[in-house]
Amino acid sequence: MKHEHAPTSLAGTACVVLAATAFSAKAVIVKLAYAYAVDASTLLALRMLFSAPFFILMALWSHRHAAAEPLTRKDWIAVGLLGFTGYYLASYLDFLGLKYITAGLERLILFLYPTIVVLLSAWLLRTRVRRHQLAALALSYCGIALVFVENLEYAGNSFEVALGGVLVFASGVVFSFYLIGAGEVIGKLGAARFTSYAMLVACAVAFLQFLIAHDLPELDLPHQVYWLSLCMAVVSTVIPAWLLSEGIRRTGANHAAMIGSIGPVVTIFLGHQVLNEPISSLQLIGALLVLAGVTLVSVRKNS
Repeated sequence: MKHEHAPTSLAGTACVVLAATAFSAKAVIVKLAYAYAVDASTLLALRMLFSAPFFILMALWSHRHAAAEPLTRKDWIAVGLLGFTGYYLASYLDFLGLKYITAGLERLILFLYPTIVVLLSAWLLRTRVRRHQLAALALSYCGIALVFVENLEYAGNSFEVALGGVLVFASGVVFSFYLIGAGEVIGKLGAARFTSYAMLVACAVAFLQFLIAHDLPELDLPHQVYWLSLCMAVVSTVIPAWLLSEGIRRTGANHAAMIGSIGPVVTIFLGHQVLNEPISSLQLIGALLVLAGVTLVSVRKNS
């Protein structure tokens, strides 16, 4: 029996590893695109436009195969609000923050979202913060403090690093609100249908923002920006979303949470190799503390 399940477990682990790696490349791709003097709203609009056809196909597929009732007005409002906050606003704040901080620091800050969910749940839902969660919070935020100090020395502009860190942390907070509110809606509509509809809402809002802030001729950008945007849409958005879902299906959320913790390490490595971002012993210690804290929260939560 063990022999029979081994290939499935191995395939699921491979899916999660590939998903974490692909998701982690997003910050590096954004930093590369910023070299061509493109702003956050334009880059986000391009990412969403290139992603939209895939999510339209996902919506059609989920509608065809899911024996679900049509969405009510309340459902549409919930999908609209969650798509706006979780997929548009969180992404926009993240893109803004990446103008000021390294890809490695951005990924570590975003990786804190399970700890943010713990704090928000304690505040909004009056859930009790357990002892292992307190330990996880202490580890995670001490680690971020170490990496933050290291980035202040690397960047030389403390205001920009602080601004970027606040913007990315705000992105994590917004995404955590989304996670708290999305559970019931996903349970009713199904993951594929909800994700496709919410992402299409985000696509529409991102393009509307671009039209308000820019003129269409401003889309006359270097071809590298379009290739990077297409790569970000396909490699770091659509494909890993499917791989992660498949990995969780094959291995379970607990195993996926542990394997997915390689994400920030991959981003730090890619940032060093592609963007020449520094890697110091202090940064690695801080990253390990963050990974330990978040993994402790994620694993115990899914046990």
